Amino acid sequence: MADEGRHPMTGNKMTDELAPEGHGFEEHEYDVVVIGAGGAGLRAAIAAHDAGARVAVVCKSLLGKAHTVMAEGGIAAAMGNTYADDNWKVHFRDTMRGGKMLNHWRMAQLHAQEAPERVLELEDWGALFDRTPDGLISQRDFGGHRYARLAHVGDRTGLEMIRTLQQRTVELGIDVFMECTVTEIFTDDSAGDGQVSGAFGYRRESGRFIVFKAPSVVLATGGIGKSYQVTSNSWEYTGDGHALALRTGASLINMEFVQFHPTGMVWPPSVKGLLVTESVRGDGGVLRNSEGERFMFDYIPEYFKSETADSIEEAEGWYEDKKNNRRPPELLPRDEVARAINSEIKAGRGSPHGGVFLDIASRRTPEFIRRRLPSMYHQFKELADVDITAEPMEIGPTCHYVMGGVEVEPDTAMSKVLGLYAAGEVAGGMHGSNRLGGNSLSDLLVFGRRAGTSAAEHATSSGRSTAASRPRVDEAEVKAAAEYALAPFTVQGGENPYTIQIDLQDVMQRLVGIIRSGEELTESLTEIEALKARARDLAVEGHRQYNPGWHLALDLVNMLTVSECIAKAALERTESRGGHTRDDFPGSDDTWATKNLVLTQGADDRVGLEHQPLPVMPDELKTLMEADS
Repeated sequence: MADEGRHPMTGNKMTDELAPEGHGFEEHEYDVVVIGAGGAGLRAAIAAHDAGARVAVVCKSLLGKAHTVMAEGGIAAAMGNTYADDNWKVHFRDTMRGGKMLNHWRMAQLHAQEAPERVLELEDWGALFDRTPDGLISQRDFGGHRYARLAHVGDRTGLEMIRTLQQRTVELGIDVFMECTVTEIFTDDSAGDGQVSGAFGYRRESGRFIVFKAPSVVLATGGIGKSYQVTSNSWEYTGDGHALALRTGASLINMEFVQFHPTGMVWPPSVKGLLVTESVRGDGGVLRNSEGERFMFDYIPEYFKSETADSIEEAEGWYEDKKNNRRPPELLPRDEVARAINSEIKAGRGSPHGGVFLDIASRRTPEFIRRRLPSMYHQFKELADVDITAEPMEIGPTCHYVMGGVEVEPDTAMSKVLGLYAAGEVAGGMHGSNRLGGNSLSDLLVFGRRAGTSAAEHATSSGRSTAASRPRVDEAEVKAAAEYALAPFTVQGGENPYTIQIDLQDVMQRLVGIIRSGEELTESLTEIEALKARARDLAVEGHRQYNPGWHLALDLVNMLTVSECIAKAALERTESRGGHTRDDFPGSDDTWATKNLVLTQGADDRVGLEHQPLPVMPDELKTLMEADS
């Protein structure tokens, strides 16, 4: 017989009296809770488990469906398998130059040094990489990397990485809470330090609330792309981790830098923005406008002229002799290529559906293309009825990645909030103003591991080794979190969350896109503020079970918060650098080269902004930046 005090569908308590179990919701206790099951989240969970912690992974979607699978081209790691001259120092230099020197030098250093070991670790766990003739892990070329250093599995590297990490997670017996959204992180301020005590969420299928008690929480929630109309990102990318960190008291950095991947599908409309891997260009594909011209030679910036071919002859020679020729301009960093494509389209030299042409059909055999780019062949054949072995692809820029994120300490990946960690795309600092292709997957592995290990050490340290010594979850905060989550059901005749999401995506695409201006950014902030006001009156219909409108109502608050951070930082930075281009300030400004913009959120939910000096790079690393191109 059902308990009359509980909801018949969800099992949640329906009365206000304090039951023996307190709040009456489903409750679990762990040492470390990892939010997100992409590459960073799974690697963090494995590391925390290996360090002796009791670990749970909470993911918004199903295990194995993380957005990491969209990182198709490879894992950047200076293994030297294809070019023996490659090493971590060259990788470090490439990463810093690609980020226009705004990267946190220590994060870039750790990443370059540790990436090869993380790749070999994946191989030990069963990852099946493509091979060189000598039997080593094959490595391919990518934009911004001096040498071919992307370890790959055809153009399905992210999928193989997730498969391997997922299998390892299951093998270790780590608990996974699938289709579960976290809406709040709890802190305990009784000792005056505001340390993490747990998290609150709900099961998307039933609407049932869950309370996690844990002294360490790792954010691995990915990016913010669903704030834009045209994006390669999947539905999960609503900036949850960024917003959770802000509300918990952490800070964000580099939020003005949003990467628009140069190559996303533009036709048909149903797949607009879907990623076209950089591997196409790494394997010889070239960009052409409607006149058949390889236009990238007209867009080589001064910063990269010394290492970029300025003629077709030299560019073609590079494929056979990389030592005596410079790289083709199609392999410039993504921000440069995206701006060039945008300029060609605006000049009226675009393709019929508003993009440009990416041609590998005339440059490689059908057998080569199907072997090296099987996913791309299938994607275009099935979704656009285009045979990429016989005709060029139509592509255009798509919102792909945010360089900005939670400000963390490089060695431990801990934020300013004690016990709160971040790794992967949700963390800021590693990539500076622009991320090089392939650095995302190695970033997930390197800092996922560091975050997990540090979170476990924090949770199992002497001050938190017993239940009695751990930070406490306040029952009043649990009730408040539940009331907040249910608020949209209590509003009659309010705003439709889908309408506000469409309006927000329009604002961000139109006013905070690839090319920005002070006037448009000011307008965007005014419009975002109006949307935030409308979002206070969100209304959803139906019940908590299988209710996507309710899910969006909760996600929308995060999207608005993160969008405000991007627009506010973009207005403040009066220069163009990396993934941030100002039409009214077209050049880079040395006065901006030594500082970050830091964003915080106050008790009134307003976003604050401060300038912060960039960490000073040690002299021994500075000499690497002066090395001969």
